[in-house]
Amino acid sequence: MDARCPVVLDTTGKDVHAEIARLRTQGPTSRVELPGGILAWEVTSYALVKQVLSDPRFQKDATKHWPAYINGELPDNWPLINWVEMENMETRDGEDHARLRRLISRAFTPRRVESTRPLIEKIADSLLDGLASTPADQPADVKGRYTFPLPAQVICGLFGVPESAQDAVLYGGQVNASTNYSGEEVAASIEQWHQAMQDLVAVKQRQPADDLTSALIAAREEDGSRLTDEELVGTLHLILGAGSETVMNLLTHAVIKLLTHPGQRELVTSGQVGWDALFDETMRVESPVAQLPFRFAVEDVTLGEVTIRKGDPVLVGFAGAGRDPAVHGDTADVFDITRPNKTHLSFGHGTNFCLGAPLARLEVSIALPRLFERFPDMRLAVAPQDLEPQGTFIMNGHGKVPIYLTPAS
Repeated sequence: MDARCPVVLDTTGKDVHAEIARLRTQGPTSRVELPGGILAWEVTSYALVKQVLSDPRFQKDATKHWPAYINGELPDNWPLINWVEMENMETRDGEDHARLRRLISRAFTPRRVESTRPLIEKIADSLLDGLASTPADQPADVKGRYTFPLPAQVICGLFGVPESAQDAVLYGGQVNASTNYSGEEVAASIEQWHQAMQDLVAVKQRQPADDLTSALIAAREEDGSRLTDEELVGTLHLILGAGSETVMNLLTHAVIKLLTHPGQRELVTSGQVGWDALFDETMRVESPVAQLPFRFAVEDVTLGEVTIRKGDPVLVGFAGAGRDPAVHGDTADVFDITRPNKTHLSFGHGTNFCLGAPLARLEVSIALPRLFERFPDMRLAVAPQDLEPQGTFIMNGHGKVPIYLTPAS
């Protein structure tokens, strides 16, 4: 099949892996069509994803490298405009990226991450108590009541977000992760989350505390590391969104995988295989981020048999990289916590490796054992194929995930 024939990406994210498989039939680099008829490329092989993440010929700053944006060809309400206009380390390159990354890295030192253990345990136990109140004959939404609120409350706790403001500051990340909203809804969301972040900054400026938002505000005054107002707002949006949405998908997929693979569930819950093995295999086979916008070619680059022209946008296919048969053979699509090779790129690579990876691993190591110890007989309330999609081709997740907590009557 001609790799230049664009595949129209499904904005509902009904079946991310089927879409990746379709792209793979065109080769490791495929032409795709984004909302609004915008053409881009996507890389789905492990080798090319790794290359795009580390090759200086691919940059992230649309304001310098994407002619369609520079020339005003994108409407203000384009559904993915937020991925272009936010000012944070995911849209900046070179020294700007390094400067922002240095500032954020202070939030994820080994000591700081380990210090969150009591907070994670407290939140997990409180949420599990809430789940336990569910009547035996009624399903509970494990995503809505556990795998989302846990990382959301943890990241909000680290950044000192008042409980009354948490929904507002997290809402923008939820909309940003979706590709199923109209341009008007996205534009309204941008205005909403921007105001929510500004309100949070204003509170911390008046009443600084021992939290990471206050630390970022203080860092604006340090020589060589000064954050602009927009960088501060964009950085908070990035961290709060990534710290909740991606860990939510990781936790949710891990729960679903164990509920649908009883043999592997027994291996983990009996201690024969460690929870770290579940973490790594889930990250491989169910990358929380499926297809990440954007990289831009700064010159003509040949990837495989395809030439990416200067200025062309590229999506990074993390979901494809984790299931690449060239790395994982004929069982690349199979969930198996005992496989020796769980290689993946779901946390990125090199200078773009996710700073929050250690925190995510700690959250999983606490949240999942507690869940399965508390409810050893829980089971899905619907067939796996009937779980609703998250409503996005960017993320890899589900909507509600109903489970019964007690044995079948």
